Amino acid sequence: MIGRIDHIVLTVRDAEASVAFYVRVLGMEPVTFAGGRRALAFGQQKINLQTLGQETRNFAGIGSGDLCLITEWPVERVLAKLAEENVEVVEGPVAKSGALGPITSVYFNDPDGNLIEVSRYD
Repeated sequence: MIGRIDHIVLTVRDAEASVAFYVRVLGMEPVTFAGGRRALAFGQQKINLQTLGQETRNFAGIGSGDLCLITEWPVERVLAKLAEENVEVVEGPVAKSGALGPITSVYFNDPDGNLIEVSRYD
């Protein structure tokens, strides 16, 4: 029935600050849609951004996101990029289990406290 994830939504304090972070640190593409809403595109997916209370059908909270993004970069290059952008690594590199098998992961938080995991398949 389900083939893939199309998009996810993160609840943030300031959509423009989040766009700037994800573009600068992870190289995502900024998107504007639906009357000015903001999102970030990468691969065939996107992350939509919402502010607290913008969506009344969920129980979203700022900083409650936890997502894993897959990279083709060597983990050392990811760590160097995070250091260059002054992003604190909270864990990693560490061995984890991804949807398709073993991965090596690095964890950090975005400006709103969402936990971001950047991983490479071994």
